[in-house]
Amino acid sequence: MKIAVLDDYQDAVRGLSCFRLLDGHEVKVFNSSARGLGQLAIRLAPFEAVVLIRERTAFPAALLGRLPNLKLISQTGKLSGHVDVAAASELGIAIAEGIGSPVAPSELTWALIMAASRKILPYANNLKDGLWQTASTNPVLNGLGRSLRGRTLAIWGYGKIGRLMASYGQAFGMRVLVWGSEGSRQAATADGYEAAASRAALFAQADVLSLHLRLAEATRAIVKAEDFARMKPDALFVNTSRAELVEEGALEQALRAGRPAQAALDVFASEPLRPDAPLLRIPTVLATPHLGYVEQDSYEIYFQAAFENVLRFAAGQPDNILNPEALGRR
Repeated sequence: MKIAVLDDYQDAVRGLSCFRLLDGHEVKVFNSSARGLGQLAIRLAPFEAVVLIRERTAFPAALLGRLPNLKLISQTGKLSGHVDVAAASELGIAIAEGIGSPVAPSELTWALIMAASRKILPYANNLKDGLWQTASTNPVLNGLGRSLRGRTLAIWGYGKIGRLMASYGQAFGMRVLVWGSEGSRQAATADGYEAAASRAALFAQADVLSLHLRLAEATRAIVKAEDFARMKPDALFVNTSRAELVEEGALEQALRAGRPAQAALDVFASEPLRPDAPLLRIPTVLATPHLGYVEQDSYEIYFQAAFENVLRFAAGQPDNILNPEALGRR
């Protein structure tokens, strides 16, 4: 098959052990994103299969309709609204889903919490400029960092990542407070954690609030300005899940108002994030370029599953197909 691997920004895929699975197929790895639907359609027109790295490229109906040779979209991990499934099914384009692991995003989230809480990045950057024990030359921002023991870690969402985060908080001596669906709250209490009395209580009591929800129509913009307004003036808000979970503009407004004091973010509404993005101009924001799953072991897990789905499809034995009604139409 003619196979395209999209958006491999670091040119890492060809160095993976699992890349050898595609030996014998015609494979092209793209290291940059195409600009505009027309350019993307031209780039992908020859290919029978595309392997997507999470949600880095969207496949709306308008694009799918311009790819007459495309038979398979092999998704690393699970689909998350970036592919028009109905249009793909109508056109006979099968979508294969893969697997993932909660370990890397959980560890990245905890690293952000530690770094933001102790102001590691500004201290380190200022040290290179000859400034000893200086978090900022602005006296207002040159406060001390703080430890986590005895403070409240609030977790919204108690899936695989939320569970790991709770265990990390417990290991660091934090009070762990969980909010989510009724099932999530029951699972958290069964595991020995505390369920928040309400959503308002979760935000009001948090010293660190970490968001771990799936993006769906019911959760889009679920975090509102009024939620941030309830937070402590020294609290930290962390989002490594999806930027669209937060109401547009609400976090920027909240940070400027001083509740919460700071934010640590790995996800953004538009990616790659432009260097002139307003969030990057707020000194109390620690931002990383969507690194949650961008790590050696995770890449091997994600891509091995995605490549195996391609091989099964090429052999006439499609598996893990999200839209089986598409099979045989093209």
